[in-house]
Amino acid sequence: MVRQLGPSRTQSTSALRAVRDQRTPARKLFVREWRARSGPDGSPDRKQRENGRPGRGPAAGVRSVLTGRSVAGQVFVLQVVIVLLLVVVAVVALVLQGRYDSTQEARNRSLAVAETFANAPGTLDALRSPDPTAVLQPRAEAAREATHVDFIVVMNTDGIRYTHPLPDRIGKRFVGNIAPALAGRSVTEEIDGTIGHLVQAVVPVKDGDGKVVGLVSAGITTEHVGGAANRQLPMVLFSAAGALVVATAGTALVSRRLLRQTRGLGPREMTRMYEHHDAVLHAVREGVLIVGGDGGLLLANDEARRLLGLPDDAEGRHVRDLGLEPETAELLASGRVATDEVHLVKDRLLAVNQRPTDLRGGPPGSVATLRDSTELRALSGRAEVARERLDMLYAAGAGIGTSLDVTRTAEELAELAVPRFADFATVDLFDAVLGGEQPEPGTELRRTAFAGIRTDPPLYPVGRRIRFVPSSPQARSVLAGRAIIEPRLREAQGWQAQDLERTAQTLQYGIHSLITAPLRAGSLILGVVTFWRKENPEPFDAEDQALAEELVARAAVSIDNARRYTREHSMAVTLQRSLLPRSLPEQSALDIAYRYRPAQSGVGGDWFDVLPLSGARVALVVGDVVGHGLHAAATMGRLRTAVHNFSALDLAPDELLGLLDELVARIDQDEADQGDAADGGSAPVTGATCLYAIYDPVVGRCSIARAGHPPPALVRPDGGVEFLDVPAGPPLGVGGLPFETADVEVAEDSRLVLYTDGLVEDREHDIDVGLELLRTALEEAGTSPEDTCRAVLDSRLPARPSDDVALIVARTRALGPDRVAAWDVPSDPAAVAEVRASVIRRLTEWGLEDLTFTTELILSELVTNAIRYGGTPIRVRVLRDRSLICEVFDSSSTAPHLRYAAMTDEGGRGLFLVAQLAERWGTRYLPGGKVIWAEQPLP
Repeated sequence: MVRQLGPSRTQSTSALRAVRDQRTPARKLFVREWRARSGPDGSPDRKQRENGRPGRGPAAGVRSVLTGRSVAGQVFVLQVVIVLLLVVVAVVALVLQGRYDSTQEARNRSLAVAETFANAPGTLDALRSPDPTAVLQPRAEAAREATHVDFIVVMNTDGIRYTHPLPDRIGKRFVGNIAPALAGRSVTEEIDGTIGHLVQAVVPVKDGDGKVVGLVSAGITTEHVGGAANRQLPMVLFSAAGALVVATAGTALVSRRLLRQTRGLGPREMTRMYEHHDAVLHAVREGVLIVGGDGGLLLANDEARRLLGLPDDAEGRHVRDLGLEPETAELLASGRVATDEVHLVKDRLLAVNQRPTDLRGGPPGSVATLRDSTELRALSGRAEVARERLDMLYAAGAGIGTSLDVTRTAEELAELAVPRFADFATVDLFDAVLGGEQPEPGTELRRTAFAGIRTDPPLYPVGRRIRFVPSSPQARSVLAGRAIIEPRLREAQGWQAQDLERTAQTLQYGIHSLITAPLRAGSLILGVVTFWRKENPEPFDAEDQALAEELVARAAVSIDNARRYTREHSMAVTLQRSLLPRSLPEQSALDIAYRYRPAQSGVGGDWFDVLPLSGARVALVVGDVVGHGLHAAATMGRLRTAVHNFSALDLAPDELLGLLDELVARIDQDEADQGDAADGGSAPVTGATCLYAIYDPVVGRCSIARAGHPPPALVRPDGGVEFLDVPAGPPLGVGGLPFETADVEVAEDSRLVLYTDGLVEDREHDIDVGLELLRTALEEAGTSPEDTCRAVLDSRLPARPSDDVALIVARTRALGPDRVAAWDVPSDPAAVAEVRASVIRRLTEWGLEDLTFTTELILSELVTNAIRYGGTPIRVRVLRDRSLICEVFDSSSTAPHLRYAAMTDEGGRGLFLVAQLAERWGTRYLPGGKVIWAEQPLP
């Protein structure tokens, strides 16, 4: 059915166009033509009825095109303007190009003429003649006329003209820049000269020696050059006019055809168009409201009537009188811009979008669209909850288990759940889990972690040991191995039986619901996690229970990994500490302090040792086994034991490192063989570094050798620090190169600093920077070894060291001359008695008369053996330290050995007697012989 549209309906339909994404020019044209051709009632006029179709005559079509009211007319005008712009641009470009060509042609011609005249035969001679003007003026004028330039001027080096087209200018100064020409270069310039704006060139005239003796200038005005461009300008204009005529005719034809194609829509076509729009308007599943500028409802489609419950006579009434919700009515009456505003209308949630209709010249008012988002909002709400839960599970995978610490992992679980899932979260673990062991069912749990929106809930504090009663949800959860939910704690008698007073306080605090889930890793129950709700009035439900089980299951894997790591780490630390020295041996040569700091994660192979040697000497050892874990700790123990055994042989530092190198090579070979036998691959090669130093307090000398280890530092008594220049041998196990020993004179009260690379190397800087930082720390440290250790670790040790650190600081002491006695012994058995007498006198001075008898026997046997079996020279030295040390040196390298003498043997009992009388005895080899020594305890 066709409905006639009156004026109000026309305004409504015009406002309806704001609903569309675009308001096309054609649609505007149709409305204007329809209004222009219609009478007051909207019907076509008489001429239009007579012609059958409105505006179809030739004159009307031409007028429509020429007036520009139609699309065809607008296209016509636009193309004519474009052609005119192209013509103007072409003319301007031609003029500019002509000017440029004129200037360039003037430059080239003037330069060529000036150079030709300057180099012409006779020009140089004329300049040297008494009257250059008389010779050059006729030649210059003839050349000017022949070359069609405006002037040729010859001048001297001062710029005084010899020639000029105007005779009265001869003898005057040339106007222009002649400095480049005087320097021997040609120059071209544009100036305003006596004959107008011109381009001139100045060229030097040189003699045979290259000296400038004169100048030649030729110039031409720009108006005399480039006439071709000016001559072409009329042709271009005529061509442009012709192109404009052709383009206009073509555009007119195209516009006429366009006008025929649009058929000049009349009232019937316009009515049909509005009927189609009206049908679409009422068919869409989105409410549309058009409100006038005065707040009256102009149009409402069927969907809007259904959503808002509008009466049948709603159109024409004010929106405030339609019985709408106040907020919705206020929005429609205001006409303001709104985007997806949600309004509750009865039981529906409507998303309202509103835009004014007069933004682009339309009638005053606004158009609003309504969309029912009730079901969508419910679906989106559930989707948002599901997305948040997935995000939380994803965050659990990334945020729980960042460290291999059981307590920290439990804290990460609690912190993740609050406040995204619960208001409070507690984690209770068995004590065995905290120690890295397997938990025992039925034992107490310890509250390990807590997180909450507040810090004052009446729950058990962290660190509290808890034994849950069987009726509590925590105990039932551990027993059943699944999550338990208590939606209403006021009704949960089993939970309240845990602690009547505390549960009453918890209920009074506002906590009303909980979920408890066991931390289950395989068949092991590690503990229990409880989630508490306070702020959210809704209790936990089954979906929350499933989420809690998934979250706790993921965290249980991380906690179990941390537990296993804790167990292995504790075993490795226990092994390592059992292999390190628990106390330092007593000795008088060095005042020693040490520190050992394990790595934050893993157990390394750093080790150190202090070994008393014969002759009051002391050996300091620092080493580092590559890698971490039990293998590194075990290898460290083997190397430390080997150093103990090798040091008992009184070997030099380089010899001892050589034996260690062979030992490490054998260990590597054994590991490689085991790896090949086990899985066909090679096991990681064990590498190690070591520094071995022997300090002799009698001579104040330190012998040092190192195998791939950082150099030791020496702090002199005056506070100066230096790193000793000890040859850097290869790491142990590499083999192929010998080690070298460096002997360093060390003053008394100096401090030897031995350390591992964990003190000077890290990821932030290399070892050179670390050594300089260590030097600074040693310079600022106190004088005692303890102060030095404390200062170095405070300044150099990071908060979370990635490698083990071993540090030894040894302050040197000297064994003074008053505690040392030495004698040279001739190779004569009679000298033994003299030695005994000298020793008795010295022991008497030291107040050791009780040791004279045993000392006489020991020295008698040792000196007699040296005279009988050794070589000269023979020396005897007696040291008073913590024990009385007797030493006999001879140049023979033959090693004495202890044996049982037969009843018929005349000798062989001397060393046996020495071994019985002395507390310790042995042999020390030197480059020039050997030393047999014996120690007796002081009374």
